[in-house]
This record gives sequence, structure tokens and C-alpha cells, in this order.
Amino acid sequence: MGEDKMMKGSFSRSGGSNSLKYSDLTTMKEKFAKLLLGEDMSGGGKGVSSALALSNAITNLAASVFGEQRKLEPMDPERKARWKKEVDWLLSVTEHIVELIPKIQTTNDGTQIEIMTTCQRIDLHMNIPALRKLDAMLIEYLDNFRDQKEFWYVKRNEDDNENGNAQRNEDKWWLPTVKVPPNGLSEVSRRWLQFQKESVNQVLKAVMAINAQVLSEMETPENYIETLPKNGRASLGDVIYKNITLESFDPLHFISTLDLTTEHKIVDIKNRIEASIVIWKRKMHNKDAKSSWGSSVSLEKRELFEERAETVLLLIKHKFPGMPQSSLDITKIQYNKDVGQAILESYSRILESLAHTVMSRIEDVIYADSMARDPSLENSRKRGSTEGALNIPNSEEEIQKLNCMKTPTSMTLSDFMGWHVEQDEDAREMDYNALDSSEDPSKITRLHENVGSKRVSYIESLGALNSPTKARY
Repeated sequence: MGEDKMMKGSFSRSGGSNSLKYSDLTTMKEKFAKLLLGEDMSGGGKGVSSALALSNAITNLAASVFGEQRKLEPMDPERKARWKKEVDWLLSVTEHIVELIPKIQTTNDGTQIEIMTTCQRIDLHMNIPALRKLDAMLIEYLDNFRDQKEFWYVKRNEDDNENGNAQRNEDKWWLPTVKVPPNGLSEVSRRWLQFQKESVNQVLKAVMAINAQVLSEMETPENYIETLPKNGRASLGDVIYKNITLESFDPLHFISTLDLTTEHKIVDIKNRIEASIVIWKRKMHNKDAKSSWGSSVSLEKRELFEERAETVLLLIKHKFPGMPQSSLDITKIQYNKDVGQAILESYSRILESLAHTVMSRIEDVIYADSMARDPSLENSRKRGSTEGALNIPNSEEEIQKLNCMKTPTSMTLSDFMGWHVEQDEDAREMDYNALDSSEDPSKITRLHENVGSKRVSYIESLGALNSPTKARY
């Protein structure tokens, strides 16, 4: 009965005709039955945990819905409707994950007593609405490309040598090639595309912060710990260990010395650094000096080494988003038993993947435009950048910004052109007010320069949602 009530409650939100409702309810029962059986349809009890089953369900749903998103264009209406409907079913589980909190209740005779009441668990109460908003924003950003006509896509091997057909990632043969006019995009389209890139980047940083926070709160499985060497040097290797333990340490310089030329090497470095962090944490919290996890290095130095390794790890993750998960992350997800954390991790992870995909598609167009305008340019664009890498977003700060912010209105190319006209009028009005004031002429000049530099600022247009780089990812 309880399961039926939960399904009917979630199902009633989807609306539609009676026949559609019956079809949805049947599909929903099948999905929840599979989840309850732990993906073992034989009923033999060999299924995975409920947490992993839900995590896999969200991941598989996203793969089937977003796997076909190879171009900068609105999602297919049927796929969009399916995503909104089925992800709502899976997220409805979080409405029943509660915790007890004290509450003062006044009886009929005026006596106040403290009772325990249930409310949604605090991490879910904060993160699920934030992720839903980020989800809606990403889909809206894709919808913004519905009326653009200045770039289009051709098959991979069609006119590859023509200007404007540049593709940044030659290994991704399945993606269509971007094509722009011979002279590149217009100035308005170029600025609008940059605006869209900044918008998606805001979402990417927010979901990365939430995902990293959830993963950090998951327990490290014992079977992962059993595979580790007994010291950080063996995990990192002599060269990396020596650089991290130097008296003078610069994380940006250290990263520049690492070989991060391939995806495999980046993941390997992440695995080794994460393993060393786990080892050092165990050594710091190990009270038995005779244990095999004991250490002759002082607690202060061990803490310093761990802090340096965590800084390097964060910089690498920020510089190379969209990388495969590390061994530690995979093991945590596989052995995690907390259903709430499993849903938060999988939901934020698939949104991170979608945001990174949209960012890559936008960068493909920007790169094609730059090559069309100047074919002599070499492919010097690298994934990510070291500049600003120390500004690591914080999940709580990102959620607070989302809660204070209204969902941005759609900004298509047509909207953007009209928006610039309004911005220019506002800028002129500010300039006139400045000229009428008795301020120093040099200050008026600086004001004019500042106004002109902010006319296309996405941050100013949203107001409350400042760039996460200003906060601290």
C-alpha cells in the first residue's frame, strides 16, 4: 500500500489523459519493481543494493536521453518529456528519506512539550531543489539555440578542408563537424555564443561542487583500503613524492611538471594522489604506533602533505572536467549503502556530464569561427586552463546563490540582440548622469570605461548568481 501511494502521488504530478496515466503507472511500477529487486529480475536475492540500483537507474536514464545530444540544438520534445517525467519518479524517493528533529508543541492546557517530528533530510532538502534548477537551466540553454542560423553541422567527412569546418577533437569521429560562414560568425553571434558558454560554465561549476561534496562525505570502503600500499611514497612514486614534500611548494608549478597529455595519464595521477591522501589520513588517525599503518613522520608534516595533495587533486579535477571517475570514486559509488547520497551523486554527475558536453559543443563552434577568420591559427586550445584554477567552488555557496536567484529567462539570439539595445541605452543614461555630476573628470572617464566593459556581462544580468570563481570550484 505504501509503495502504491508513493507511485500514485508522483504519478498524479505528470498529468495527461486517463490512457496516458495508466501507461505511465504501468511503466512506473515496472521501474520500481526492478529497483526493489536490485536489478535481479530472477528474485534470487543476488541483486545490488537499493542505493546502487537507484544510481544506475538515473545514470542509464540520462544515457538514453542525452546520449543523442550531439549538436547545439533544442532537445527532442519526446525525449525532454520523458526525462522530466522519469527523473521525477526516481527523485520522488528522496521525499521519503527523513530525519527526526525536535519541535516545541503546546498542549490544550498551555503546557509546552518537546516532541520529535520528521522532515526531509537536510542534505536532500538543500541539494535536490538546487539540482532541479540546474537541470532546468541546462535544458533551457539548449532551447536557446533554436533560432540560430549562423552555424550548422555536416557529416564528418564532408568538406573537411573547407574553412569553418574545424573540429577540435579529432578522436571523436562520431560527432558531426561544425561549419560556419567563410568569414566567420557575426559580432553579435560571437558575443551571444560567449554569453551562452559563460552561462553553461556557471552550471558546470555548481554541479561539480555538489558532486565533489557528496563523494567526500561517502565512506571509503574497506576493500579499497586493502589494496593500498602502506605509505604515500609507494603510491605517488619517488619523483612526485619528493616534489610534494619539498619545503617550498607551488601547486601550479607542480602541475606544470606532470605529464597530463592523455586521459589515461590524468586518471592515473588522480588515482595515485587520492590513494596517498587516504593513506596519510589513516596514518594521522591511527593511534596504534605499532600498527602497519604507523608512521615516523610527524603529524604536522603528514597533515601538510595531505593538504598539498588535496590542492593538486582539486586543481586537476577543475582543469580537466569530464574525465572518467577515479578508482576511489567508483568504489565509493559501488559500495555506498546510503540511498540519499546515491541519488545526489548520480544526479549531479549526469548533470556535470551534460554541462561539459554542451560546453564542448559551444567551444567547437567558437574554434571553428576562429579558424574561419584566421586559418593560420594553430590548434593551441587546451582543455581547461591553469589560470583561476585555485578558485574551487563550494557546494554550500553555490546552493545559496541558486536559492537567491530567479530562474533566468530564455536568451535566444533574437533576445540577445534586443538585450544589447537596452543595455546600451542604460549605459548612455549612466554616462549622462555621470556628466551632470560634479565628480572629478578623471573619475567620469573611468566610469564610462567600466560601463562599456560590462554591457555583455552575464554576471550583471543575473545579479544574484555571481561567478563561482569569485567565491573560492
